[in-house]
Amino acid sequence: MTDVQRDPVTPTDDETGVLGPRYRALTLGVLLSVGMVAFESLGVVTVLPVIARDLDGLGAYGWGLSALMLANVVGTVLAGRAADRRGPAGPMTLGMVVFLAGCVVAGVAGSWPLFLVGRVLQGLGVGAVMAMAYTVIGLAYPEALRARMFALLSSAWTVPSLVGPFAAGLLADGVGWRWVFGMMLPVVAVAAALTLPALRRLPHATGADAPAPAAVPWWRGPLVSSVQLTVGTALLLHALLLQDVRLLVVLAVVGVVAAVPALRRVTPAGTLAARRGVAAGIVVRALLSGAYFGSEAFLPLGLQELRGQSATAAGLGLSAGALTWVAGSFLQARWDGARPTARGRGVAVGSAVLLVGTAAIALTILTDAVPAWCAVLGWAVAGLGMGVAFNASTTETLGQAPATQQGLVSSSLQLAQTLATALVAGVGGAALAHAGTSVPALRTALVAVFVATGILATLSVLLSRRLRP
Repeated sequence: MTDVQRDPVTPTDDETGVLGPRYRALTLGVLLSVGMVAFESLGVVTVLPVIARDLDGLGAYGWGLSALMLANVVGTVLAGRAADRRGPAGPMTLGMVVFLAGCVVAGVAGSWPLFLVGRVLQGLGVGAVMAMAYTVIGLAYPEALRARMFALLSSAWTVPSLVGPFAAGLLADGVGWRWVFGMMLPVVAVAAALTLPALRRLPHATGADAPAPAAVPWWRGPLVSSVQLTVGTALLLHALLLQDVRLLVVLAVVGVVAAVPALRRVTPAGTLAARRGVAAGIVVRALLSGAYFGSEAFLPLGLQELRGQSATAAGLGLSAGALTWVAGSFLQARWDGARPTARGRGVAVGSAVLLVGTAAIALTILTDAVPAWCAVLGWAVAGLGMGVAFNASTTETLGQAPATQQGLVSSSLQLAQTLATALVAGVGGAALAHAGTSVPALRTALVAVFVATGILATLSVLLSRRLRP
């Protein structure tokens, strides 16, 4: 393989900018692709309680989130490895096609199991699309432009965060939740039309200068390892739903034994030990994602079931967090331009703000003494912190990755995000299943969820010091 040419930072690069003639088509394509994922993510999370009630899936509510996240693991790993070998155009194309198929299946599902099949297909597509978005930024843009591009990547959630949850809530309350998936079809078509031509023109690693990958048996390759990781994680999450304690323990141990070695094989060396540098950056991504997306997954459920809010009102809370995430990301991009060596401090400060916001929404959901609208304010605070910490950690981690490993590192970051979110959603869903449907039991389960996500945010503060080698 020959290394992709990564141009040194020059005044021309900086003056051109991410929306200048050199990068405009690629930038718009990548942003629209991420926006497509954002529409799906924010919209479905908003109406998932409605879907679960309609399809009799409330007892397995967590799987509505975890099915997508676990399939995301396979899509992420395979797309990242394929991009390092042949470039990002092929994985992005296949990811969009599979995602589209998942939207169709979920939208026509008449039962909860069939709906979960659609979520699996969506997850495979989302994993590929998001991994390729980060890979393209690492390959195509000089370092001086990457922090700005990551900020724009966050802003790709702006319109979806304004329109997605609110529109999904209106559709669910008005004509039915199936239209949430139907509205995705034209969005995917437009995203593909703008993204794929630009990706096909992007140079990629093709040949002889990079060291050849070590030969490994097929059963230790990326496909088998990603499936093993997914199956092991799924076994662990399913075990948590069991009533028989002995069977629960046995199945959980089997899941962990299967998942941990596979996770070690599909991530850079030292990831499980949070080794300084790239490995620590991947772990920080997992902690931030578990804290933010884990809390976000149960915010609509808490507002609707405990505070009596509508799906539309719950969607406003998600929109507030997404918008302030964008603001925090651009704030960090400005800081990055002045002091790129202070990214670790940005992660620490952002994680602390995320912790404060998580505590605020937990307090609002769990007690009637606080007005329900305070959850929107609390989640806005959390989103601001997440934007700062997420941008700083991602820019620092990808900046340390060589060009020939951009696919591996990008997919590992996305893998950390999806796996952490799936685990928190699955554990929280299991807590709900064991607690029962009464209001006091639901409140107890949500307390456990928010305590766990608060701990993850705290660990991110502590680990921020290890981002630089």
